Amino acid sequence: MIEFYGASGSPYVWRVWFALEHKHAPYDLKMLSFSAGDLKTPAFVALNPRRKVPVVVDGDVVVYESAAIVEYLEDRFPPPSPPLLPAAVGERAIARRLIREIDEYLARAMESMVEEVLFTRPERWNETAIGKVRGTFVDELARFEGYAPTDGFFVGAAGAVDHALYPIIALALRLERRKPDIAIKPAVGVKLAAWMRRVESLPYFAKTYPPHWKET
Repeated sequence: MIEFYGASGSPYVWRVWFALEHKHAPYDLKMLSFSAGDLKTPAFVALNPRRKVPVVVDGDVVVYESAAIVEYLEDRFPPPSPPLLPAAVGERAIARRLIREIDEYLARAMESMVEEVLFTRPERWNETAIGKVRGTFVDELARFEGYAPTDGFFVGAAGAVDHALYPIIALALRLERRKPDIAIKPAVGVKLAAWMRRVESLPYFAKTYPPHWKET
């Protein structure tokens, strides 16, 4: 049984949660709290000295960093477990490239928006800075609109690319609840919006939806 340490609302935790469900992997979810200081306890720091989630513990193996965890799960649960990455070498390379682009560009822009909007009191919002990071995020959304499939999922069947991308966009959209004029939803293109609906139709989507988002 894999021990899966996460925290509600983290897009990186959501990515791994998607992957665990997709692979039908046995796991025990240990939901931690950012505000309660759970990531700073000695027991957790012993697992990840960077004090971040997600972390998976599989016997003597401890893995952190969400992309590395997904790769581990792909290797740990081979067929007949559903694959997270395409079998063909070329398609697998494209999938890994897209994941890299998500993490290096779109996710970094999202993290900057979160810092400026979610982790800053409204009276201290810097509209110029917010506009700049929003612009960067929207530019990246446009790039992924160009990459997006007209039907189905990225690089074939649903898998690691979709699991990486959806939570990043979902969290950015969530920022509109705090600052409606950040206007992320209008920047989501037609193909990406249709693709998001297909992700939302996956059988494990509801189970992995961030728990505290359901309450607000």
